Amino acid sequence: MGREIERKFLVNDDSWRAAAQGTAMRQGYLCTEPDRTVRVRLAGDQAWMTVKGRNVGFTRAEFEWSIPPADALELLETLCLRPQIEKVRYRIEHAGRIWEVDEFSGENAGLVVAEVELPSEDASVVKPPWVGQEVTGDARYGNSSLVARPFNTWSDASLPG
Repeated sequence: MGREIERKFLVNDDSWRAAAQGTAMRQGYLCTEPDRTVRVRLAGDQAWMTVKGRNVGFTRAEFEWSIPPADALELLETLCLRPQIEKVRYRIEHAGRIWEVDEFSGENAGLVVAEVELPSEDASVVKPPWVGQEVTGDARYGNSSLVARPFNTWSDASLPG
Protein backbone atom coordinates (compact mmCIF):
# COMPACT_ATOMS: atom_id res chain seq x y z
CA MET A 1 0.00 0.00 0.00
CA GLY A 2 1.26 3.49 -0.83
CA ARG A 3 1.84 5.80 2.11
CA GLU A 4 2.58 9.49 2.42
CA ILE A 5 4.12 10.88 5.58
CA GLU A 6 4.37 14.65 5.52
CA ARG A 7 4.30 17.74 7.68
CA LYS A 8 3.04 21.15 6.59
CA PHE A 9 4.09 24.62 7.75
CA LEU A 10 3.32 28.24 6.99
CA VAL A 11 6.08 30.24 5.33
CA ASN A 12 7.36 33.28 7.28
CA ASP A 13 9.15 35.30 4.63
CA ASP A 14 10.49 35.33 1.06
CA SER A 15 14.11 34.36 1.79
CA TRP A 16 13.46 30.89 0.29
CA ARG A 17 13.00 32.40 -3.18
CA ALA A 18 16.74 32.81 -3.81
CA ALA A 19 17.21 29.02 -4.02
CA ALA A 20 13.96 28.16 -5.78
CA GLN A 21 12.74 27.30 -9.25
CA GLY A 22 9.04 26.74 -9.62
CA THR A 23 6.58 24.73 -11.66
CA ALA A 24 3.06 26.02 -12.28
CA MET A 25 0.36 23.52 -11.37
CA ARG A 26 -3.37 23.27 -11.78
CA GLN A 27 -5.26 20.68 -9.84
CA GLY A 28 -8.85 19.74 -9.39
CA TYR A 29 -10.77 17.31 -7.26
CA LEU A 30 -13.29 14.70 -8.30
CA CYS A 31 -13.94 13.78 -4.65
CA THR A 32 -13.17 15.70 -1.43
CA GLU A 33 -14.72 13.47 1.21
CA PRO A 34 -12.80 13.32 4.52
CA ASP A 35 -12.02 9.60 4.10
CA ARG A 36 -10.85 9.90 0.48
CA THR A 37 -9.84 12.49 -2.05
CA VAL A 38 -9.39 11.99 -5.77
CA ARG A 39 -7.22 14.62 -7.43
CA VAL A 40 -6.17 15.43 -10.99
CA ARG A 41 -2.96 17.46 -11.35
CA LEU A 42 -1.48 19.05 -14.45
CA ALA A 43 2.07 20.42 -14.25
CA GLY A 44 3.61 21.44 -17.56
CA ASP A 45 3.57 18.41 -19.86
CA GLN A 46 2.94 15.90 -17.05
CA ALA A 47 -0.24 14.86 -15.31
CA TRP A 48 -1.33 12.53 -12.50
CA MET A 49 -4.41 11.06 -10.89
CA THR A 50 -4.02 10.68 -7.12
CA VAL A 51 -6.18 8.98 -4.51
CA LYS A 52 -5.50 9.79 -0.86
CA GLY A 53 -7.03 8.51 2.36
CA ARG A 54 -7.70 10.21 5.68
CA ASN A 55 -4.71 11.38 7.73
CA VAL A 56 -3.83 9.33 10.78
CA GLY A 57 -1.16 11.38 12.52
CA PHE A 58 1.20 12.52 9.76
CA THR A 59 0.45 9.47 7.58
CA ARG A 60 -2.17 8.63 4.98
CA ALA A 61 -2.68 6.21 2.13
CA GLU A 62 -1.65 7.60 -1.23
CA PHE A 63 -1.84 6.07 -4.70
CA GLU A 64 -0.75 7.98 -7.80
CA TRP A 65 -0.74 7.23 -11.53
CA SER A 66 0.64 9.16 -14.46
CA ILE A 67 -2.08 10.01 -16.98
CA PRO A 68 -1.99 11.70 -20.39
CA PRO A 69 -2.00 15.52 -20.02
CA ALA A 70 -4.89 15.76 -22.49
CA ASP A 71 -6.97 13.50 -20.22
CA ALA A 72 -6.06 15.63 -17.20
CA LEU A 73 -7.08 18.81 -19.01
CA GLU A 74 -10.40 17.27 -20.04
CA LEU A 75 -11.09 16.17 -16.44
CA LEU A 76 -10.13 19.61 -15.10
CA GLU A 77 -12.35 21.37 -17.63
CA THR A 78 -15.41 19.12 -17.33
CA LEU A 79 -15.60 17.08 -14.12
CA CYS A 80 -13.50 18.61 -11.34
CA LEU A 81 -15.02 20.70 -8.58
CA ARG A 82 -14.67 24.48 -8.59
CA PRO A 83 -12.72 26.47 -7.69
CA GLN A 84 -9.59 24.63 -8.70
CA ILE A 85 -6.20 24.91 -7.09
CA GLU A 86 -3.69 27.08 -8.93
CA LYS A 87 -0.18 27.30 -7.53
CA VAL A 88 3.50 27.33 -8.26
CA ARG A 89 5.49 24.62 -6.50
CA TYR A 90 9.12 25.22 -5.59
CA ARG A 91 11.47 22.44 -4.46
CA ILE A 92 14.21 23.46 -2.04
CA GLU A 93 16.81 21.26 -0.36
CA HIS A 94 17.50 21.95 3.32
CA ALA A 95 19.34 19.75 5.82
CA GLY A 96 19.13 16.67 3.60
CA ARG A 97 15.40 16.91 2.90
CA ILE A 98 13.43 18.34 -0.01
CA TRP A 99 10.94 21.01 1.00
CA GLU A 100 8.07 21.81 -1.36
CA VAL A 101 6.85 25.40 -1.12
CA ASP A 102 3.44 26.03 -2.65
CA GLU A 103 2.60 29.62 -3.54
CA PHE A 104 -1.12 29.72 -4.31
CA SER A 105 -2.87 32.02 -6.75
CA GLY A 106 -6.47 32.42 -7.88
CA GLU A 107 -8.95 32.13 -5.03
CA ASN A 108 -6.17 31.02 -2.66
CA ALA A 109 -3.79 33.89 -3.48
CA GLY A 110 -1.75 35.02 -0.51
CA LEU A 111 -1.31 31.55 0.96
CA VAL A 112 2.21 30.10 0.97
CA VAL A 113 2.90 26.76 2.68
CA ALA A 114 5.88 24.44 2.89
CA GLU A 115 5.67 20.65 3.12
CA VAL A 116 8.30 18.06 3.82
CA GLU A 117 7.85 14.33 3.19
CA LEU A 118 9.39 12.02 5.76
CA PRO A 119 10.48 8.38 5.88
CA SER A 120 8.68 7.89 9.22
CA GLU A 121 6.47 9.85 11.58
CA ASP A 122 9.25 10.15 14.15
CA ALA A 123 11.87 11.38 11.65
CA SER A 124 13.54 14.59 12.75
CA VAL A 125 12.82 17.80 10.87
CA VAL A 126 15.27 20.68 10.74
CA LYS A 127 13.15 23.65 9.73
CA PRO A 128 14.62 26.21 7.36
CA PRO A 129 14.64 29.76 8.77
CA TRP A 130 11.75 30.76 6.48
CA VAL A 131 9.45 28.06 7.88
CA GLY A 132 7.06 29.10 10.63
CA GLN A 133 4.00 27.69 12.36
CA GLU A 134 3.17 24.04 11.79
CA VAL A 135 -0.31 23.48 10.33
CA THR A 136 -0.11 19.73 9.69
CA GLY A 137 -3.18 18.98 11.81
CA ASP A 138 -5.22 21.94 10.55
CA ALA A 139 -7.52 20.58 7.84
CA ARG A 140 -8.16 24.08 6.44
CA TYR A 141 -4.72 23.98 4.80
CA GLY A 142 -5.36 20.79 2.85
CA ASN A 143 -5.64 21.44 -0.88
CA SER A 144 -8.97 19.64 -1.02
CA SER A 145 -10.27 21.87 1.80
CA LEU A 146 -9.14 24.96 -0.09
CA VAL A 147 -11.59 23.99 -2.84
CA ALA A 148 -14.55 24.07 -0.45
CA ARG A 149 -13.29 27.08 1.52
CA PRO A 150 -10.71 29.11 -0.43
CA PHE A 151 -8.17 31.15 1.48
CA ASN A 152 -9.62 34.45 0.21
CA THR A 153 -12.86 33.69 2.14
CA TRP A 154 -11.14 33.30 5.50
CA SER A 155 -11.72 36.06 8.00
CA ASP A 156 -8.84 37.54 9.97
CA ALA A 157 -10.25 35.76 13.02
CA SER A 158 -9.76 32.37 11.37
CA LEU A 159 -6.11 33.00 10.43
CA PRO A 160 -3.40 31.47 12.61
CA GLY A 161 -1.07 33.42 14.74
